[in-house]
Amino acid sequence: AVMWRAGAAAAAASAPARALCRAPPPPPRQRAVSVAVSPTAGLADERVETRVAGLGPGQPVTLRAVAADERGCLFQSCAHYWADSRGELHLGTDASHGGDYTGVEPMGLFWSLAPAGMERPYQRLVPRSIGTPMKVEVLVHQGHSLSGAIPGPVVAKAEVERWFTAPGVRRIRLKEGGVRGSLFLPPGDGPFPGVIDMYGDEGGLIEFRSSLLATRGFAALSLPYFDFEDLPKVMKEFKLEYFEEAARFLRRHPKVKGPGVGVIGTGKGAELALSMITFLPEVVAAVCISGCSSNTVADLHYGEMTLPGLRFDINKVSVSDAGVFDTFEALDDPRNPANSPCTIPIEKAEGHFLLVVGEGDRMWKSSLYAELVIGRLRQHGKENFKLLTYPGAGHRIDPPSTPFCQVAMDRVLGVPVLGGGESKAHAHAQEHSWGKIQEFLHLHLG
Repeated sequence: AVMWRAGAAAAAASAPARALCRAPPPPPRQRAVSVAVSPTAGLADERVETRVAGLGPGQPVTLRAVAADERGCLFQSCAHYWADSRGELHLGTDASHGGDYTGVEPMGLFWSLAPAGMERPYQRLVPRSIGTPMKVEVLVHQGHSLSGAIPGPVVAKAEVERWFTAPGVRRIRLKEGGVRGSLFLPPGDGPFPGVIDMYGDEGGLIEFRSSLLATRGFAALSLPYFDFEDLPKVMKEFKLEYFEEAARFLRRHPKVKGPGVGVIGTGKGAELALSMITFLPEVVAAVCISGCSSNTVADLHYGEMTLPGLRFDINKVSVSDAGVFDTFEALDDPRNPANSPCTIPIEKAEGHFLLVVGEGDRMWKSSLYAELVIGRLRQHGKENFKLLTYPGAGHRIDPPSTPFCQVAMDRVLGVPVLGGGESKAHAHAQEHSWGKIQEFLHLHLG
C-alpha cells in the first residue's frame, strides 16, 4: 500500500510536466474565403449576383474586377466593403464604402471598369468581336486599397463570362447591293420585328447592340455608313438612298415582320434615324439616343433634296489643362434662322419617336435638341413621341453594364473628347433605357 501511494504521488507530481510537453489544442478551424459570381456565364445585358463568404465578422476587403479587351489592354475597377456579422457579403444588398463607386450597386464592378494605370487613358471597353465572351475576373483582397494602389493579398477569386450573343442567334455578313453590315437573326422561324442599328461618328461596324437585340427577339441589322469596306472613308456627304436600300432589304427579309421596320441610333446615328423616319415610309419607329434635331456636319442628299449639315465652329471648342476637348458649345445653333435649311422636317413622319437623352451630355446639347424635336412635333399637332431624360447621364447611353467612359479618344480627331455624365447616374440610365427601348420597339413593330 505504501508503495502504491508513493507511485501515485510521483505520477501526480509529473502530470504538469507531461501537460507542458503535450501539443496545445488546435485553434478553431477558419473557413476558406470564397467568392461566387452567378451566373458564371451569362448575357452582357443581365445582372449577376456576387457573394463572398468565409470572412471574419466586419472584415474589410477590396473587391476588384479585371478584364482585357481584344487588343490586350487591361481594364480594372475596385470597391471597398465590410463583411457582415456572419463574415459574408452580397453585392445586391451590401454597400460599397469607397473605391470607384459607393452605395448598393450589384453591377458596379462592371460598369466602373476603366483603363488600368499602365494603359493609355480614355479608351472604351467595348467588344469588337461578339462571338467570344468578355471574361471578367473578380478578386477579393484583404483590407481597403485605393484605386491605382497595390492591393492587399488575394484571398479569393472567380471568373465570369459576359456573352453578347445567345446560342442559336445567326450572324450574316452583308454585301447586298450597296448595303454593308451584319444581320443578326434570333433562333426560330420568326417572323421577328426588324431594327436597323447605327452608331455615331466613330465609323466602322459596331455589332454588340445588334447582337443583344437579336438575343432579345429582334432581327437586327448593324449598319455602318462610313469607314467600312468600300463605304466612304470619311463623313463628307451622305445619300439617304443607302439607308433606304437597307430599310427595304430588312423589310423584305422573310424572317422580318411587316409592314415597317424600326431604327435605333446614337449621336450621328440618331440624327440619321430622324431623317430615315421622316423620309422613308418603310421606317415606322425611331429610337434616337443623344441625337441632334438638325442634320449635322455632312450634307444629306435624297433625290433632288439636300439637307445641308450644321457646322462645328472649332473656335468654340475649349481644352482643359489635362488636354481634354470640350465640344459642347461648338455646333452651330439650330435655332438660328440662318440654319433652318439644316432642320430635319420631322413633322412629315408618320411613325413614332423615342428620344433618349443624358442631361450631363457634354458632346453636344442633346437635351436642347430633344426639346426642339418635341416642340416642332407639337407645333404640327403631333404627339407621336416619348422622351426619356436622365439627370447625370452622359452622351453614349449603351446597353446595361457597358463601362462608363466620361472622356473617350476621338477616332477622327485623335484627341480625348468629353462625353460628360457621372458614372453611377449613367449606369442607371443604361439599365432603365434598355428595357424601355425594347418595350417601344415591340409596341410599334409587333
